[in-house]
Amino acid sequence: MTKTITLAHGNGGAENNELIKEVFYVAFKNEILEKSEDAAVIQNGTLAFSTDSFTVSPLFFNGANIGKLAICGTCNDLAMMGAKPKYLTCSVIIEEGFEVEQLERIVASMKKELEINGAIIVSGDTKVVPKGAVDKIFINTTGIGEILYKGISSNNITQNDLILVNRDIGAHGATIFAAREGMDMNSELKSDCNSLYPQVKALIDAGIKITALRDATRGGVSAVLNEWAKQSNICIEVEEEKIPVCDEVKGICEMLGFEATNLANEGTFVLAIPQEFAAKAIEVLQTFPEASKACIIGKVTNQYDKKVILNSSWGTKRFLDTPTGELLPRIC
Repeated sequence: MTKTITLAHGNGGAENNELIKEVFYVAFKNEILEKSEDAAVIQNGTLAFSTDSFTVSPLFFNGANIGKLAICGTCNDLAMMGAKPKYLTCSVIIEEGFEVEQLERIVASMKKELEINGAIIVSGDTKVVPKGAVDKIFINTTGIGEILYKGISSNNITQNDLILVNRDIGAHGATIFAAREGMDMNSELKSDCNSLYPQVKALIDAGIKITALRDATRGGVSAVLNEWAKQSNICIEVEEEKIPVCDEVKGICEMLGFEATNLANEGTFVLAIPQEFAAKAIEVLQTFPEASKACIIGKVTNQYDKKVILNSSWGTKRFLDTPTGELLPRIC
């Protein structure tokens, strides 16, 4: 690992994984942490516990802002463990000179998203630092959720599972890039930032058996699938033509050489569902407007050890690797 921190260490890909494993895991090693789930399962499997920090730039973008992002991010991590978000903390670091009107807009969006999740802020902290010490505002949220469905784990995926996504991918990363670069897309492209608990609750209520869930934030779908392949010692084969990508995201990817599977999402999650429940899971998800493109994108095999394979419509195949380098800094 390099001797200094680079922006690539925060991309959710290979460098980020290396930093976590070689620095933080070495110091904090324990049985719960080593499971590498979206949230820690604690209190004899009854509670999920997660924390996240948010530094997106720009603060306001089509579809959301840093406040909505902060609530969705932590609540979604809890939902990925089959938990209902209950209690959150909120800590903010605000730069001197930040406009109160903008802060009020951010807090209002947080309040709205809390109501969707049925959660409340129960504690917090506020720091104001001199101008230039941070970029406008940083937010940290920590959450506790009540586990409604036990046993969800990215360490338990088998060849009986199919791989699904709940919607089209890459919209958040593409939106942030377009906003940051001042690109006039003349389109309806907007972040997918959204609370996922209602969709997860619907799956649970429908009796769907769930093996694993993971929201595809930094590093996108590529990062999730590679983490799963390593954690469960499996091979995941993905059909490229089945991965839903909207035209606007395709356009940005083609123009700038991005891979849609590497782009960040904030309302998109990947599911490992036993084959016999996959069709029903899609039916349930598609009752939500934002999940109308939910579909099966792949399967679990033993073709290669701990690898993800992308099968093209032309009959070729290649490894879909964990993202590396600096793609889009400050996307969440």
